[in-house]
Amino acid sequence: MTDILDQSDIDALLSAVTTGEIEEETAEAQIFSRYRRDLESVEIKEYDFKRPERISKDQMRALQTLHETFARNFGASLSGFLRTIVEVRVAHAEQMTYSEFISSLPNPTSFNLVDSDDLDGQMCLELSPLIIYPIIDRLLGGASHDLFIPQRAMTLIETRLIHRILERGMTALAEAWESVRKIDFRLGDMESNPQIVQMVPPNEVVVVIGFEIKMTNRAGTMSLCIPFNVIEPLMDDLSAQNWALAGRLRSDRRWGRLIVDRLADARLDAAGVLAETTITMAELRELAVGDVITTDKPASSPVTLSAEGIPKFLAHIGQFKGNRALRILRPIQPPDRG
Repeated sequence: MTDILDQSDIDALLSAVTTGEIEEETAEAQIFSRYRRDLESVEIKEYDFKRPERISKDQMRALQTLHETFARNFGASLSGFLRTIVEVRVAHAEQMTYSEFISSLPNPTSFNLVDSDDLDGQMCLELSPLIIYPIIDRLLGGASHDLFIPQRAMTLIETRLIHRILERGMTALAEAWESVRKIDFRLGDMESNPQIVQMVPPNEVVVVIGFEIKMTNRAGTMSLCIPFNVIEPLMDDLSAQNWALAGRLRSDRRWGRLIVDRLADARLDAAGVLAETTITMAELRELAVGDVITTDKPASSPVTLSAEGIPKFLAHIGQFKGNRALRILRPIQPPDRG
């Protein structure tokens, strides 16, 4: 039978450990791998199996930057529609399980499914009642000063009004995602209780983009939930470097085409310069009808055609349908300018 320590033995052992007479035993860490490694050079990181991180930090930053564009476009669209200043900004971007996202939402709220034929699955867009009812009050002509926020499900009229707002959000979302891939979004079912919507399994990893919406003296939140299986085919396109480069190139091409289209209708003054010479002020003062001004340029040499005063072409002067005309020979080259 093992000996039983009394209180004095326990105090003596604790005192010996404190003074260093007895060293505290520590279990040696073991790392199991097919390759032999130096234990001191191995970096050990904590990993929570309940919240697996399946999206890299670079891809999360790319998603956040992408939806900052969505926030700006959506805010500008709401400002024009509501005739007041509406500010929409990204508050946070993180990944969590679907059950954690649902648990963080109020009840009732505006829980809207987002469908797309270009994606395998659904997303959801949640809009807080704290900003829903001020928007509805603004649409109906109110001032939102002493507005009461009811704790109930939205009526059919309120649902239709919010649907008009969220349709503008779908347009802004499609514009933002166009930098990665052309995707058309449309609103699906709308629920007031998020607990009854089982979009994905509870333990499925989702990306949640949180937004803050400010309108005059009111503010609220909006959340966009994207399941991992929906954007998994787009992971390669969402790497920070490729996404930024693709967005920049597509933006440049779009602006280039727009500038060309606008300049195509611009009017320019074209002039054919026959010859140039210099005279004195005295000669200019004595000029009269019938006088001839001679130049060093031969009569058979081509005429310079200028656009807005800038020499562009060499041409021969002639006649076409009873009007003076210039037939272009070739563009002006650097030796011609000398």
